[in-house]
Amino acid sequence: MPKHDPPRIGRRGLLKTSAALLGGAVLGARAKAAPEPPFQNVNTNSSPSTLKITDLRIATVRKPGPGPCTIIRLDTNQGVYGLGEVRDGASATYALFLKSRVVGENPLRITYIFEKIKQFGGHSRQAGGVVAVEEALWDIAGKVYGLPIYQMLGGKFRDQVRIYADTEESDDIAVYAKRLKIRKEEMGLTWLKMDLGINMVAKIPGTVTMPSGETPWERNQLPHLFTAAEVTDKGIEKLCEYVAAAREAVGMEIPLSMDHLGHIGVHSIIRLGKAYEKYNLSWMEDVIPWQYTDLLQRITLESPTPILTGEDIYLKEGFITLCEKHAVSKIHPDISTSGGILETHKIGDAAMEHGIPMAMHYAGLPIGALASVHCAAATENFLACENHSLDVPWWQDLVEGIEKPIINKGFITVPSGPGLGITLNEDVVRQHLVPDTGFFEPTPMWDKERSVDRLWSMAKRGADS
Repeated sequence: MPKHDPPRIGRRGLLKTSAALLGGAVLGARAKAAPEPPFQNVNTNSSPSTLKITDLRIATVRKPGPGPCTIIRLDTNQGVYGLGEVRDGASATYALFLKSRVVGENPLRITYIFEKIKQFGGHSRQAGGVVAVEEALWDIAGKVYGLPIYQMLGGKFRDQVRIYADTEESDDIAVYAKRLKIRKEEMGLTWLKMDLGINMVAKIPGTVTMPSGETPWERNQLPHLFTAAEVTDKGIEKLCEYVAAAREAVGMEIPLSMDHLGHIGVHSIIRLGKAYEKYNLSWMEDVIPWQYTDLLQRITLESPTPILTGEDIYLKEGFITLCEKHAVSKIHPDISTSGGILETHKIGDAAMEHGIPMAMHYAGLPIGALASVHCAAATENFLACENHSLDVPWWQDLVEGIEKPIINKGFITVPSGPGLGITLNEDVVRQHLVPDTGFFEPTPMWDKERSVDRLWSMAKRGADS
């Protein structure tokens, strides 16, 4: 990996150069945090106007839980490099495909490059490559200018970012409640989430009505609305026993959210929302696919338990539609799908204009987790960010240069170093690579990938045009 001590320039130099070079990506925001101390050092190691991307390479890590997760590295002609992360479970090809489209570009033109490549992203995992490149561009810009990413977004509203986490399921209600209690009392989390779906009670006769003989496609690919599965009164009663035990274990004071309700119909979701009202849940998550805006609006209107969605939405437009119609109570972008750091910041600002808070989904490695932290720190209506790796002992060892433990009593301290504020621990990354894959090996096979990428037709122009 190229070795480079992140250079710095003074505040006056930043103000004179950053607006043009960042392509409009340095945003102003309604700042409420204390002012940041000025940087005193002058950058003598980088010439921003002649900076060029020279390479894109990858390393793919396997970890417990959602994965695998691919780290990308963008190298430049001046030794500075940037790190980004493809969303968990996505193909590294989504990033490699973009190599020929970004090599040769100035990485400080963040908005320009994002607009150039965003057509190659899509909902859910298909956004992974575009986002990984976008994160790496911000990392480079921060290193060049000697600034943390949150500062380039306009500064931070908070010094620590709240974390919440799923809790491993158990058919034993007492065991499940105890696991939630451990999350709170031993790990220090201040926001909890439990997965509680019809699968937890379906073995009990009389709890779920659904056709028998489902095919694998129906079970795994057919949207909730078309499975004809509905929960019975007995099923709701049994599910409420889990929630009652959870609240008994952790108390009513701590926020408690719910996910993975199961592929059930709108009627059952509304009934569950009413049954759970007395437990004061913070939200029920992804109850139906996010595309069904009018049905989400109906559920939100009829369910006293708040409704949240968003982890599979690419770009701000889908979120804005949900917010304008108040089809959800809260939004939940995953930075690795929603479009990256700046786009997610814009999503938060748009939601705030409609009075809607923003939580964040995240299940990958520390690279994307820290990108989420910078975004969350700079976004006013942020609530809490998910982490799926509390039980992975080596997760935080993948990176260096940041305060450890990374997750401390339910919070991540916002890094103050340039860019993402981290470097890779190469030895640990190598230990957890997907078998038979390399560590940032050359990728010449992607150097010449080409197509006509324009999305509209254009007649040839004359020489004088």
